[in-house]
Amino acid sequence: MRKVVAVIGDAIIEPNGEKYKLAFEAGKALVDNGYRVQSGGLKGIMEAAFHGARSSEKYREGDTIAIVPSFDKSWANKYADIVLPTGLDVYRNVIVANADAIVAIGGGSGTLSEIALGWALQRLIIGYKNVEGWSGKLAGTRIDQRVRYKNIADDMVYPVTNAQEMIDILNSKIDLYTNFHRGIINVDANSKL
Repeated sequence: MRKVVAVIGDAIIEPNGEKYKLAFEAGKALVDNGYRVQSGGLKGIMEAAFHGARSSEKYREGDTIAIVPSFDKSWANKYADIVLPTGLDVYRNVIVANADAIVAIGGGSGTLSEIALGWALQRLIIGYKNVEGWSGKLAGTRIDQRVRYKNIADDMVYPVTNAQEMIDILNSKIDLYTNFHRGIINVDANSKL
């Protein structure tokens, strides 16, 4: 089964700006390397990543998955293949963040919530450090001090600047991030984990 990578970031970007180019290249590289692309399905980074995914010679229908906040499928951008109209508004961010991995490019508060949710859900997170927004602020850092994986000493928001660096980290790390959230555990001094 092909793994799904969520590409998250700014909903409003310049059509031919640097963030658009980075997201387009990321989406294309993901499909070129056998991944599917998931996002919130709207405009900005989400649309650019889907556009890039569709430009891949390896693209096939079903490679772009839009998790839209409304019940209205028409909210999805024109490059979305599979549209899931959640009606959950911003709460749909937890669904977006539960992909096999997350790639953040810039972003505001919505992106910050998806990164934090991805961290709590024990997902692999990659952040572009060369753009303004939360990906640049968090790239190269840990969201908190919890040990998510004892076998991953360098667990963090892995910093990248381009699609090839992103693919290199994905290919080398994604199979290490195999835990899935099973609910909040109340840990006290007498608990054995």
